[in-house]
Amino acid sequence: MAVIKEPGQTGVNWSNIAVGAIMNMVQVTTLGQPLEVLKTQMAANRSQTMAEAAKSVWARGGIAGVFQGLIPWAWIEASTKGAVLVFTASEVESATLGLGVGPATAGLLGGMTGGVAQAYATMGFTTCMKTAEITRHKQAATGVKPQSTWAVFADIYRREGLAGVNKGVNAVAVRQCTNWGSRMGFARLAENGIRKVRGKKEGDALGALDKIAASTVGGALATWNQPIEVVRVEMQSMAKAAAANSNRPAKLTIFNTLNYIYKENGIKGLYRGVTPRIGLGIWQTICMVSLADYVKVWVKTGKFTA
Repeated sequence: MAVIKEPGQTGVNWSNIAVGAIMNMVQVTTLGQPLEVLKTQMAANRSQTMAEAAKSVWARGGIAGVFQGLIPWAWIEASTKGAVLVFTASEVESATLGLGVGPATAGLLGGMTGGVAQAYATMGFTTCMKTAEITRHKQAATGVKPQSTWAVFADIYRREGLAGVNKGVNAVAVRQCTNWGSRMGFARLAENGIRKVRGKKEGDALGALDKIAASTVGGALATWNQPIEVVRVEMQSMAKAAAANSNRPAKLTIFNTLNYIYKENGIKGLYRGVTPRIGLGIWQTICMVSLADYVKVWVKTGKFTA
């Protein structure tokens, strides 16, 4: 999200809806979904090492297991949440910069607002269904024909209604607010630091490698909130071991789920999957901050500058 108004922008920049959808589709279809699957596997099965989690993911069907949940839920989620994020965050960031707020604070506010907006607008049911796809018991192993993804959705909706398919949405909102607030805030802060090192003034353009470096810092530092992600996965998990644990609360909330994970697995349990999530956070921030800055300007001017 650019720290200045895009060239030619006089009002609401509706083209950012398309930019966000396209960039997030690119992100999830490349490195995004494999890292998401590995991170979710570790968060849902907290006794597994990363090597064991990777082996379990591969055993589910090789490359198809690595990209499990991509079609349709990750694609639906990526296109819709990317559109909401880039549009909302760009408008908030531009508006706050116009009030004299610094780039890091503007990035923080834009990311927080965009994160909350995407969670409640699109991510409740898509994240729930994507997690269900990754964690649910594989019926094929017992000789039973597995349910289609749409059948799983219909079954959850029939049993639990809208609350069921939006299970964990509050945890998603907290995660996305802290995720994108941290990613954009830290990335813009890093950009300012790089400008000072380079002898540039505030607002001066940075090179592509400098912007990628800033996004790498932002994406890595934003994983401080991993416990929220582990809670979200546990709330949405359909893993057999989770359902069979008598200590697991029957009605999960953010706080009783956090307490349950801590009692079962300690502090380490709350940070399971943080290593692949660092990689995921870096890649997401590069795509949705650095590269999106260039694409937004290209849409307006036909030139790749940011």
